[in-house]
Amino acid sequence: MDCKLKMSGIWLAIVLVCLGQDLWAQSANVTVFASGFNNPRGLKFGPDGYLYVAEGGAGGNKSTAGVCRQVPGAGPYTGDFTARISKIAPNGAVSTVVDGLPSSQTNPGLGSLASGVADVAFVNGKLYAILAGAGCSHGLRDTKNAIIRVNSDGTWSEVANLSAFQKTHPVANPEPDDFEPDGTWYSMVAAGNVLYAVEPNHGELDAITTDGQIRRVADISLIEGHIVPTAIAWGGANFFVGNLERFPIHGETSKVLKITSDGSITTVAIDFSTILGLAIDSKHRLYVLENTTGNPFPTPGTGKVLRIDGKHQYTEIATGLNLPTAMTFGPDGNLYVSNWGFGPPPVGMGEVVKITLPND
Repeated sequence: MDCKLKMSGIWLAIVLVCLGQDLWAQSANVTVFASGFNNPRGLKFGPDGYLYVAEGGAGGNKSTAGVCRQVPGAGPYTGDFTARISKIAPNGAVSTVVDGLPSSQTNPGLGSLASGVADVAFVNGKLYAILAGAGCSHGLRDTKNAIIRVNSDGTWSEVANLSAFQKTHPVANPEPDDFEPDGTWYSMVAAGNVLYAVEPNHGELDAITTDGQIRRVADISLIEGHIVPTAIAWGGANFFVGNLERFPIHGETSKVLKITSDGSITTVAIDFSTILGLAIDSKHRLYVLENTTGNPFPTPGTGKVLRIDGKHQYTEIATGLNLPTAMTFGPDGNLYVSNWGFGPPPVGMGEVVKITLPND
């Protein structure tokens, strides 16, 4: 597939100039669980047994050009309130939990890639979400990237202002040619009663309490530079973080980091490509979601899931995924993955697929 694309932080703008070509077939253990999403991203099962899906939305036309600092290269962004959170019943039926959330998109020259709600998590049975498409630098005046708490009636309230935190707590090695003033938050997990979120553009892991206190756990940029950390999993004692790396893709250069609660960083696995998801099974084995393999730029039909079985020992679990963006384990022990999670496909093309795992 001959594609033109440019990288801006985590946000990948794709302009497909060869539509209509055949995509690679997904492996036989991959089936569609639900569809009709707009740029699906992070997903988690709730205590009610439903699967909750963060959606990036469809962007919009509102602009703040000339009003505040814009993002170099990818800006000026435009946006509107088109992001949402959906939930999927065990039978695959989809319903809206909350909509009208901030969504923004890069400039048309970069394919107008949208971002909105980045991920969801539960603490004490309550739903929390992390916003990545808000902020004046993303075209939406008087908004901010934040942690929000979502109520059962579809209303929500702000818990923590992440835009303000990043502006007052800069990392050691930001990338000046690709700097997002409001951040591009990507993944979030709950550990105990605290939320932990990864921000790829600045390169950090932060802890956020449910009463709004924010603390930096690790400045990843200080040790690793601009490696675009994206995915996070909690292993019961340590965090595991995977990175996307820069584009074009130079072979298998993504890796998995172990980050302790005091912020120490070590590399535990290497030789991956474009990591956007991590998950741990009941046997404490780590699974890695690769968005694209074997290509210099994001390419549909080349996403994979691998399981780490030892040092440089990886088992291929699923192949042929289409621009996957996140994954989580279900109560049935299988993996659920956001598919068609970014790019310029038509509104509603996003889906969640189920990957059936062997009993081993």
